[in-house]
Amino acid sequence: MSQNKPRRVHIEIVTKTHKGKVYRSVLLRRTFREDGKVKHETLGNLSDLPDDLIGVMKQRLADGQPLIGNGGTVQIVRSLPHGNVAAVLGTARNIGLDRLLFSTRCRERDLVLAMIVDRVISPGSKLSGCVGLNEHTAQNTLAEELQLGDVDVHDLYGAMDWLLARQKRIENKLVKKHLSDGTLVLFDVSSSYYTGKKSSLIQHGYSRDHRRDRPQIVYGLLCDRDGRPIAVEVFAGNTADPTAFTDLVQRIRKRFGIERVVFVGDRGMITTARINEDLRGIEGLDWISALRSDSIKKLVKAGHVDRSLFDEADLAEITAEDEFPGERLIVCRNPILAEERSRKREELLKATEKKLDVIVRATQRKRNSLSGEQEIGLRVGQVIGLYKMRKHFELEITENSFSYSRREANIAAEAALDGLYVIRTSVSAEAMTPEETVGAYKSLSQVERAFRSLKTVDLQLRPIYHHNDDRIRAHVFLCMLAYYVEWHMRERLREVLFEDTDRESAESERRSIVAPSVRSTSARQKDATRTTDSGHPVQSFQDLLRDLATLCRCRLRLESSDAEYHQLTKSSATQRRALELLELVA
Repeated sequence: MSQNKPRRVHIEIVTKTHKGKVYRSVLLRRTFREDGKVKHETLGNLSDLPDDLIGVMKQRLADGQPLIGNGGTVQIVRSLPHGNVAAVLGTARNIGLDRLLFSTRCRERDLVLAMIVDRVISPGSKLSGCVGLNEHTAQNTLAEELQLGDVDVHDLYGAMDWLLARQKRIENKLVKKHLSDGTLVLFDVSSSYYTGKKSSLIQHGYSRDHRRDRPQIVYGLLCDRDGRPIAVEVFAGNTADPTAFTDLVQRIRKRFGIERVVFVGDRGMITTARINEDLRGIEGLDWISALRSDSIKKLVKAGHVDRSLFDEADLAEITAEDEFPGERLIVCRNPILAEERSRKREELLKATEKKLDVIVRATQRKRNSLSGEQEIGLRVGQVIGLYKMRKHFELEITENSFSYSRREANIAAEAALDGLYVIRTSVSAEAMTPEETVGAYKSLSQVERAFRSLKTVDLQLRPIYHHNDDRIRAHVFLCMLAYYVEWHMRERLREVLFEDTDRESAESERRSIVAPSVRSTSARQKDATRTTDSGHPVQSFQDLLRDLATLCRCRLRLESSDAEYHQLTKSSATQRRALELLELVA
């Protein structure tokens, strides 16, 4: 291996000609040899310094003398985190997000881009974001990079209004870029609680955040088959999932102009009613979903599903034209899931029996025994539904006694369904094999991951403070665009994140599509050692952003002349590798 050579700092004058005009830059550069390769690193731009000072600096560097003589010093005027800004903003530009927002640069576009980048780096309120973008309270170099100047919170609100007016055009561009005829479209619905009081969107409904004390808003996220976000729609908080799905179907078909599309949604969204009313019989429109447990019970009772189907395989395709005309049904059995459900049910049955035994003993006490059919029934009612096992017990209550027994037939009937799930689809067997269909349904986990990033882990969509309906819609769309940037960053940074870089190998190790997904050997090695094959530490996405933030841009002042210039702190090997993976200059 070649020996690394000492680094040489020098001043280089670079000239470029564009449209007949000559541009001159004076750069402070460091040249060094590393592993047999000559590399160059720009330390700062000295173009604004006076020519005589540049001459003195150039001479002293050439002579090997210290840059500062005669007792002079360099003062660090300010130091701002820059590496995280360079990574996120650079990725946004590389994937063309700035041009998706608007084809030509304008202040509104720059402000929206700043809010998107800030949402990835340090999610917070718009007021907090405004503080971080102003010169005297800047928290990073984002405002400098975008040359925003003074920013007022009302400027940000105005930019949000500008963004919302362009939402349809932006989504159309994303559809054209990432979706095509015949493609899979993943769709799911979530909700977030709201802290204001004025919006007409807020309604009390089912809270996925377990905040029934707060009103909700509902939003549906549309992704491509890889989980890349394409479009988002906001609904009132009491909107049911099937209603949101109906609205999306109409939008996809009419506005996006996709002739053939396959929707993938869960069993609570693509219901039989929605299929019959909105999907069935429409040319070029197919779906993949799953059956509810009551429908699976009917199939078992009708003899369509038999355990012998799974003697040699864990999935089997069946038909039930009377109940599901024109549909393919793919029955899957996951033995690991079956074992887990059986174990959990037995634990819940025993926990329920333990509480019921307390009541039995209370009725048998010699002193102050529990008596009275109403009193005993009240005590039993308080515990029998605690673990949702009421259907599995036979209860007998009299004036002076209480007894119970398990309904073994009910338990056996439920156990027969353990680990079973049924995928339903209108896609023909020629277009998709059973394994491909099951894999498409399982890809909904990509949307669930997007919701986790949007709501909690990274982008913190909630809580929502905006009072205006349109501002709420703009806020959700802004968060979606931030996840669009994050998705691309995660894909490029897989090597240094806890992500599997060898997914093909992992799939080959998987026993079948029904079995749980596995990580490749290289990924498990990375998890165990927390280092990559090249020796770089493995981090979470947020930890990597915090690591990049330590790469600072410093503003230096020469005390002898009060001249100022910028210089980056020395980047670490991990930071350089991350920026290389993002296709940015390290």
